[in-house]
Order: sequence, then C-alpha cells, then structure tokens
Amino acid sequence: MSQIPEIRAGQSIELLKELHILTRDGKLNQDSRRKLKQVYHLYHFIEPLLAEVANRGGEPTVADHGAGKSYLGFILYDLFFRNRDRGHIYGIELRQDLGERARSLANRLGFARMSFLGMSVEEAVESTALPPRFDVVTALHACDTATDDAIRFALRKHAEYIVLVPCCQAEVAAALRRGKSEALAATPLAEIWRHPLHTREFGSLVTNALRCLQLEAHGYQTTVTELVGWEHSLKNELIVARRTGVARGNAAARLDAILQELKLERLRSRFCS
Repeated sequence: MSQIPEIRAGQSIELLKELHILTRDGKLNQDSRRKLKQVYHLYHFIEPLLAEVANRGGEPTVADHGAGKSYLGFILYDLFFRNRDRGHIYGIELRQDLGERARSLANRLGFARMSFLGMSVEEAVESTALPPRFDVVTALHACDTATDDAIRFALRKHAEYIVLVPCCQAEVAAALRRGKSEALAATPLAEIWRHPLHTREFGSLVTNALRCLQLEAHGYQTTVTELVGWEHSLKNELIVARRTGVARGNAAARLDAILQELKLERLRSRFCS
C-alpha cells in the first residue's frame, strides 16, 4: 500500500508516475494532489454505476468524452477494470497527439481493454469502431460546448448513465451579452446578468439547468451536486443522469420557455436536439 494517504489502496504507483501525478521519486505536489482528489471523487460516483452493470452480468462499457490526457480513463481502468476480465473503456479525444500518447501508455501498462479514438462527436456517433450503446458516458472538464457534444453522443448511444463535470460554459454567457440590451428593455430580471461577472456566473448556471432539462426531456433522472470542495476547484458542478425511459412531462416545455424568456432562441438546436 502507498505511503501517501491520498492514494487509494490498489492504485498502481507506476501508473501515477506515468501520468505525472507522482514525481519520479514518488512525491505528490499540490497541483497533482488537487487533480487526483477530483478524479477520485468522480470515480466514487462512477464505480457503483459500473458495479450495477457488472452485477447484472453485463460487460461495462465507458466512453470518456473529451478525454484529454485520459487521467480519468486510466484511473478507472486501474481501480475497476484491471482485475476483471470484462468491460472496456473508450477514450474519445479530437487531438491526435494525446490519443497516441494514451495508446502508447496503455500498451506499456498492459491495459488491453482501453481504446483511444481521435474523432469529433459526429464521427464518434457514426463510427463502427465504437459499440452501438454505452453503459456510462462521462466527461470531466470538457470545455464549453464539448460537454454538450458528450450529451449528444450519450443520447445517440442510449447511455444508461451520464456523468458530467462541465467546464467554461461560455456559449450561453456570450449569447446573454449579445441580447442584454433587448432583455433589459423587456424585463427587470435582466439585472441578474447585467454586470459582466454576473453574466458569466449566471450563464454557467443557466447552461447546466438547460442541460438537465434536456436530459430529463429524453427520459433521464438527473442529480446535481458538487464534485469536491470549492477550495479545490471552481469547475465543480457534477451532473449525474440515470436513464429511466420516462421523460419528465414538462421538461421540454420548460426548456423552451427559458430560451424564450432569456432571448436565447438561437441556441435551441444546442439544447433541443
């Protein structure tokens, strides 16, 4: 067992060094400590979902969308998949160099049931290299509309669970800024996002509220909570969605009403797909 209390029992020290979470001499600096804490907290939410699938006799499949350097995918594999003979993790990342690096590391570590695909969300939806459905689709700090791409992919792949930690929700804030004068003339509620700082914060809140309504309109039950304490990360909102197959009755209408009220109709295709 590791001498470092933050590292989970059973975690490969070699993997953490390869991911540069640990230094070559096995030390954990403050930035890496925060990063590891975030990934471990997300694992805490994903592991029971994978266990549910495995306990039903399934072969858990995970899509890690906007995988980046694949910290989450590797740690998921190491802690959950490595000692099981079933299941697969697919890392989807448009930047080819990151995919090549992750593929090389998986080969060195013998993580045979990890695949890395360099493609857009549209390509990923249609690709025969991916299964027709997934048990879990996750995206950790996929920036701005990349989280919406992950949602679109998850809906098309009929994911049983969707686990998201959104990041940099800039698109709605930009749309709010463009329509600010019209909104201020139409409603005093526009004072909520009149100041630039409030525009950014309110835009982030609205974005994730719209995402939850979108998921609920497609037959998912959503839960929103914080991933870790705010002292560790400001990008801290966690959305977990479980497919029930029963749409919330008023979700689509509420989503549309919010878009109209906030003068965000131009974003309808983003949230109403």
